Amino acid sequence: MDLQQRITAFTRLGDVLRNLNDGGRAALAIAAQSENPWFTADNVELSLKGITHFLQRDTLTNWLSRYDFNQVEPKKIGVVMAGNIPLVGFHDFLCVLVSGHTLLAKVSSKDSALITYVANRLCEIEPEFSRHITFTTEQLREVDAVIATGSDNSARYFEYYFRKYPHIIRKNRTSVAILSGTEDQDTLTALGKDVFSYFGLGCRNVSKLFLPESFELSTLLKSWEPYQEVINHHKYANNYDYQKSIALVNKTPFMDNGFVLLLEDYRLVSPVSTVYYQFYKDEVHLRELVNAHREKIQCIVGTISPATVAFGKAQLPEVWDYADNVDTLEFLMRL
Repeated sequence: MDLQQRITAFTRLGDVLRNLNDGGRAALAIAAQSENPWFTADNVELSLKGITHFLQRDTLTNWLSRYDFNQVEPKKIGVVMAGNIPLVGFHDFLCVLVSGHTLLAKVSSKDSALITYVANRLCEIEPEFSRHITFTTEQLREVDAVIATGSDNSARYFEYYFRKYPHIIRKNRTSVAILSGTEDQDTLTALGKDVFSYFGLGCRNVSKLFLPESFELSTLLKSWEPYQEVINHHKYANNYDYQKSIALVNKTPFMDNGFVLLLEDYRLVSPVSTVYYQFYKDEVHLRELVNAHREKIQCIVGTISPATVAFGKAQLPEVWDYADNVDTLEFLMRL
């Protein structure tokens, strides 16, 4: 296959996923939730929306035009996929295959049904891909390079185990939001998408807020009321009850609207059902606070510097928005 054939295949894959009927979507959601109870039908739908946003001919062509694929020598790329949100490994899947390499993917037991479904649809569209896609539950061996995503603990293992191979090793990251205090209710409601999508389990979910000292927290909690249905999910509710109990026992001040807790805390990563916040005095202080966590921040939501992502858009990145700001295609092309 040449590059144009690969672009055409992925464009058609986008059409297939975009046009799934209700029965197909329901069956896919059931399969996903049987592996991972966090993968609700809404969350599966959101992941499909994000993927089909990538898979448009103009978008793919614009993205790939930045690279010279004539110099690519096909290699076997091992990819260790995470399982925290639906189809979280798809971007690596896309990068490896569209660049002309062969994929050997160690799929997560918590998210194998969705990526297998997508791969099968791609191979139906372009049977040649069947020679370039292998899924495994075993350790990755006999590969030329590795892309692995996991926790900080697993990253240390990956760094050692794959030390002999060219690699990208991703660790835990999270996202933050910067508020100026001038946001209206609709904007604050949009921020709720960045907080509550996927129950807050993704690296692009906002887990920490930087607020001006005059900010009124009650307006934020009121603006998030449209997301109160998250408390009806039993695992989320268990986290909420546990975190509230811990705060009460420790006499930690918090604000609460019945489904999320706001706690003032210098830390970056808040547990499920909680959001941390810190106040900043001025622009200089704000940059100091953000820079102290730079290595752990995936994206920054807001309208004032150094924010780069609009409110409500954290879970809809562009295809060229690489995880950890490491250009995956550039890595694959230099092998």
